[in-house]
Amino acid sequence: MGEDWAARFPELFRPRFEEYANADLELCLGEPDDEQVTRLHAVPVDPEGRVVVCRSIEEWRFLPGGRREPGETLAELCRRELREEAGCTVLGDPGPVFVYQHATSRNAAPYRAHFSHPVSAWAYVVARVEVTDPPTNPPDGESVVEVCALPAPEAAAWVRVHDREHADVILLAEAMGLLRG
Repeated sequence: MGEDWAARFPELFRPRFEEYANADLELCLGEPDDEQVTRLHAVPVDPEGRVVVCRSIEEWRFLPGGRREPGETLAELCRRELREEAGCTVLGDPGPVFVYQHATSRNAAPYRAHFSHPVSAWAYVVARVEVTDPPTNPPDGESVVEVCALPAPEAAAWVRVHDREHADVILLAEAMGLLRG
């Protein structure tokens, strides 16, 4: 019998409205259609089993990730965002999407012309990584000033200060056994 993840993580699975995106969100387990994925965040795990998390110049704490570029595969998106925001090299291939926000936009047009609209997916993967360099901090991205590698419960507590969803996704990935090598 499968685990009732929604019962274990009720806040994470509660449908909600995200004001900044003007979208209704509902968390779903599994993989969405690839073409619907417009955003991807990673739960990066280093060789010691710690979760890599970031802090921006604005003091925002988060899992690395971001918006998909035209023609970009999910693996390419994951590798680019981990390099830009956390200075990480992905070891092997990122894992499959294990959970995603089914996002239904209330806007008349997509945020970017190549994005699926009005329905899109904001996806999460687990990736094995090594922190090899400082974040590249491209001009159009986050200005990351700190990268930490922490045990999953500590990483979740550290990120929870600013992002409850990212914190709960870390704990969900751990509970699902996805962070073990």
